[in-house]
Order: sequence, then structure tokens, then C-alpha cells
Amino acid sequence: MIVASQLKRWMIGTMHYGASREQFAYYLDEFTFRFNRRTSKSRGLLFYRLLDQAVSTGPHPLKTLVIPENEKDFS
Repeated sequence: MIVASQLKRWMIGTMHYGASREQFAYYLDEFTFRFNRRTSKSRGLLFYRLLDQAVSTGPHPLKTLVIPENEKDFS
């Protein structure tokens, strides 16, 4: 129950009700990442791992990241 409550507050505070249906899985991935590491004591190692993952991931063209204007928001 606490996770659902925190997810709701995060979505309201961070996304300002602007989460789209197509991108929702990515928002959940980010929330899970943040939630699982909320008590991490090794922030430097966390940053290193995040940077390593970013470097090892392939490029994503802008057109695959941006939602077309005519797409309805997930509300």
C-alpha cells in the first residue's frame, strides 16, 4: 500500500498528471529504480552503475522518445 501511495504522489509531483499511456512503463521503471535505491548508502557507486548502464545502452533517436502532438495524455 505504501508503494502505491508513493507512486501516486510521485506521478502528481513529477509528471503533473502528464503521463502518457505509451510512456507509462518507462515511468514505472524510473519509479522502481528510485524506490529500490531510496536507502542506498553508496551514492557514488550508484552513480557509477547508472553511468555504466547509460553508456552500454544503445542510442534512441528523438522520434522514438517524443509522443506525437495528437496523442492523448494518460489521465
